[in-house]
Amino acid sequence: MEDMARKRKEMAVEALRNCFERVPFAKIESVEDAGGDIEAAPDLRVTLLVPEGKRQLAVAIRNNGEPRIARIAVRDLLDWRQEFPGTYGVFVAPYISQRSAGICADEGVGYVDFAGNCRISFGQVLIEREGKPNLFVQRRGLRSAYSKKAARVLRVLLSRPKEAWKVQDLAEEADVSIGQVSKVKKLLNDREFISEERVGFRLREPEALLKDWARNYTYKKNRVREFFSLKRPAEIEEDISRVCDSGGLLYALTAFSAAARLAPAVRTERVFAYVEDTTEDIEGLLNLRRVSSGANVSLLTPYDEGVFYGRKEVDGILVASPIQVYLDLAGFRGRGEEAAEVFLKEVISIGW
Repeated sequence: MEDMARKRKEMAVEALRNCFERVPFAKIESVEDAGGDIEAAPDLRVTLLVPEGKRQLAVAIRNNGEPRIARIAVRDLLDWRQEFPGTYGVFVAPYISQRSAGICADEGVGYVDFAGNCRISFGQVLIEREGKPNLFVQRRGLRSAYSKKAARVLRVLLSRPKEAWKVQDLAEEADVSIGQVSKVKKLLNDREFISEERVGFRLREPEALLKDWARNYTYKKNRVREFFSLKRPAEIEEDISRVCDSGGLLYALTAFSAAARLAPAVRTERVFAYVEDTTEDIEGLLNLRRVSSGANVSLLTPYDEGVFYGRKEVDGILVASPIQVYLDLAGFRGRGEEAAEVFLKEVISIGW
């Protein structure tokens, strides 16, 4: 742990030096270890030479740049500034999310990440660098938040965003372990997507969470088979419903097929449907021809049965939940993204 903390401080110092290296009138004179615990602010005291003299920087280093962690670090830096007026606070982390950067900017605190993205603003100094690719972004956290089992938890939360949940109740509803819910809860809490209440926890910003999930999701997680049929989309969808019902198979229309039934503004000439994995010759029963191009039917074998959570019947045919439909639509560049935004406005947001 000590080696990791020392390495993190070394990388923080390097990031700070890189931040100021192109500013001719601002030079780092000294960097001192504050000597406190790694979770206490400041971790470093930096003396900066600027035209008006010397300026003291208090630097809080964290191994996580998510909003909740950033907010706590910023609060510590502001408390320190009260004790030592004139000190400028800087939050440093391997990766700093946009939300965290906004928290810093709103409170007049600077930030620097290990890739070189930064914002430092005081006196005559203004340094802003954005868009540098960050190899330190916490993919592990993203994978955990949007993994197969975690996704079951998110579907429940987003389908019922106004409800307050106890961990055990949510685990039962999502059909996952209590431990899994606890992990997802912590990840969402760090990113400030949930709020804790006496009766449980609930989502704070469902739309922000859904859009973040969509950026880290692709319908290609499922096994996708492409077919062609001479029938009209409505006839094909009725055939899918009939064949699956007779065979006792789980199914649900999704993407454009489902959106067209729930949002009149969405139109489609192509069929998209989830059909559970089976040994039956579904394509033969539906009289579909497998093609490599020009498909008008896409059958998706679910990567997890969680995609069927919240499905409902519309005009006698089952469609996936609005949350799943949005995720699948957003994965289609161009027209799909446009349809997803219409669907969000006309269907999902109304329920929120």
